[in-house]
Amino acid sequence: MQQYKFNGDYLLKGVFNHDLIQLIDNIDKDIVVPIPVSHYTMQTRGFNQVVGMLDGQTLSDILSIAASKKDHQSQFGRRERMNRQQPFALNVSSQLIVGQRILLVDDVYTTGNTMYHAANLLYQAGAKTVKSISLAR
Repeated sequence: MQQYKFNGDYLLKGVFNHDLIQLIDNIDKDIVVPIPVSHYTMQTRGFNQVVGMLDGQTLSDILSIAASKKDHQSQFGRRERMNRQQPFALNVSSQLIVGQRILLVDDVYTTGNTMYHAANLLYQAGAKTVKSISLAR
């Protein structure tokens, strides 16, 4: 994951892609939502590692990072991660979310805080269900 995500070895996405897509295809959902990266991360890294792993899957970018620069979770301890504020914003009208079964996808699950904030925002917007999967823990 280090080589793929932080060292920019984008071709490693293929290692995860097939199995992850198969897993997603077997989950009841209406919308697949990758956890977004900040504009800063996109500029410096050049890609969203979750979107890369899901190449070939229909995705919805209904979430964005609310702050102009989102700090990497990896630089915080558990307590700091758990006390972070809502980092996400909706890119779409909540009317498009009402009653939808949403699947959130992230690369690494550490404390669950990222998934919690994303799911909370989607439930507030009217999602019927929010499930999540991540590649690693």
